[in-house]
Amino acid sequence: MAASEIISRILVVLVQAISIYQFILIIRVLLTWFPNLDMSNPILLNLCAITDPYLNFFRGIIPPLGGLDLSPILAFILLRVLEGLLTTSAGAFMQVVQMY
Repeated sequence: MAASEIISRILVVLVQAISIYQFILIIRVLLTWFPNLDMSNPILLNLCAITDPYLNFFRGIIPPLGGLDLSPILAFILLRVLEGLLTTSAGAFMQVVQMY
């Protein structure tokens, strides 16, 4: 197995992980629409533990405007850009593998 094939497979796994994380982030953002939700639920606690550190980074950049938190928009944009870069890179490595 060539090194470029290994790198390509790693990039594909990273793209899939980013897709899963985006799905988890969507769930987290949708849960904010239900303020009466019991956040002491272990599933919700774990969900917050996974997503809040990433979202808090963007909350420090974009403060809430009129009570509306816009930080998830920037968080999703960054994930989409990263996903696109990794997908392009994986495709390039796959072409190198096919050439040899």
